[in-house]
Amino acid sequence: MSIIVNPQVVRGTVSRNSLQAIFGMRFHTWPDGIPIKVFVLPDNHPLHKKFCKDELNIFPHQLRWCWDRQVFSGTGQAPIEVSTPKEMLEKVASTPGAIGYSEWPPVDETLKILLIK
Repeated sequence: MSIIVNPQVVRGTVSRNSLQAIFGMRFHTWPDGIPIKVFVLPDNHPLHKKFCKDELNIFPHQLRWCWDRQVFSGTGQAPIEVSTPKEMLEKVASTPGAIGYSEWPPVDETLKILLIK
């Protein structure tokens, strides 16, 4: 599993707590001020389930609950949902400040890997 970001993101590492906050939609900007755009797969997608369990240490329904709570209370928004892993790669590569995840590390320079420290 790789955490992928748009190449314009200056960070190379992220703590697990920060990763949880980013995907929990609690962090809104990168340290350099660029807005964070979070991309995820559907809740029932096997890769999304693996990402939630292995990288965020939560279940997909718990993550969905966090997003729904923010949306319904008017304090935040849900991430952008993409249909396929291929679409995830394309969207993260073409969206400044974007973050997502991939089963395999990117093989070209259109994406950057964010290491968890």
